[in-house]
Amino acid sequence: MADLRIFSTLGVVSVLEELLPRLGLKVDPVFEPTKRLMDRIAAGERADLAILTSEAIDELMASGVLVPGSRFDLARSYVGMAVAPGAPRPDISTVDAFRATLLAARTIAYSRAGASGIFFAGLLERMGLSAEVNAKATIIPSGFTGQLLLDGKVELAVQQVSELMAVPGIDILGKIPMEIQPDTIFSAALFAGTARAQEARDFVAAVSGLSVAALYREKGLQPV
Repeated sequence: MADLRIFSTLGVVSVLEELLPRLGLKVDPVFEPTKRLMDRIAAGERADLAILTSEAIDELMASGVLVPGSRFDLARSYVGMAVAPGAPRPDISTVDAFRATLLAARTIAYSRAGASGIFFAGLLERMGLSAEVNAKATIIPSGFTGQLLLDGKVELAVQQVSELMAVPGIDILGKIPMEIQPDTIFSAALFAGTARAQEARDFVAAVSGLSVAALYREKGLQPV
């Protein structure tokens, strides 16, 4: 029988990559930003299980692509910022300090299709910084912004903390101030019509709960 096919956001990739060998689960994972996966689903692609932002899960359940009522929340995620190893560590502890850091940076990276990048683009608009920051920003289509720090291409990288942690060696400054954080939850749900509903439920049970809560925290996520 074919492996369980999973469409998963990059936000939990570090958790799943560690869990899957440990659990001995046979899966065929596709890791991409939520928006990219939503585009693939809209084009007709299907899997057995989706792990996306809760908003995307709800949208797909409402349209019948995912099984209504099958949503299972896995973890809450936070947006953070990082610098290259050994680089100065600017202050992002308050909204004013965060603003000053954005204005002072010569280069910055964020993701076009990821939940953090979509949020960050909107945040820049709300803070009145869109023109100034985007003029010096590298906006990647997908992948990990932290890699650009290691490549020496940018001074600052913005992404989910869990995604920043997926790039070994970079220096994570921490979360952006909580008063401007988005409320991002990564959730799982079954695709309608999957022939492997029970295997999908078993998978969700294996990657959630108290037995793996510490791993989620270690990877920068808060289990829910």
